[in-house]
Amino acid sequence: MRNGSYPAYRAQQGIKAQDILILLKLLASGEQEWRMVDLASQLGLSQSEVSMALERAKRAGLIDASKKRPIKSAMEEFLLHGLKYVFPAEIGMLCRGIPTSHSAQPLAKKIVSDPNDQYVWPHADGSLRGQAVSPLCEWAPEAARRDPRLHELLALVDALRVGRARERMIAAEEIRARLHAK
Repeated sequence: MRNGSYPAYRAQQGIKAQDILILLKLLASGEQEWRMVDLASQLGLSQSEVSMALERAKRAGLIDASKKRPIKSAMEEFLLHGLKYVFPAEIGMLCRGIPTSHSAQPLAKKIVSDPNDQYVWPHADGSLRGQAVSPLCEWAPEAARRDPRLHELLALVDALRVGRARERMIAAEEIRARLHAK
């Protein structure tokens, strides 16, 4: 292969956090058929951003060749073992926000935590005061507000990113159960 014949943009186009948001939205939607325009609208992204994200996910082996269905085994491996290293969360100051990690469902039912030990995505319309957690990507909190199933997946992902060992273990079990549910 001649130098320069391989497009330079491909080498620089690794997976992005918004790609994971899109894949989680597809997982939250189950087997429901979807159109790119609807997916873009629901997530607050442009259609071209969704299209490029799906192409990056395909190259990373996280979605099938048709770019319609996430590859669940690959998603499980990446979410459980790689995500926190590729997209680490930052913990910030106390603020009002949208519950995440063990402060949101489904973990809030399973983990009893001190009222002073809450995690939130900073948001003016948030219902909880807690430590700020940087969301997976800037569109995640609004997308989560519109879709409770997506909110649960994002909260589980955050538990993997910021949780203690027990929280990470329970979050991993919940993610596996959702990925392998029929």
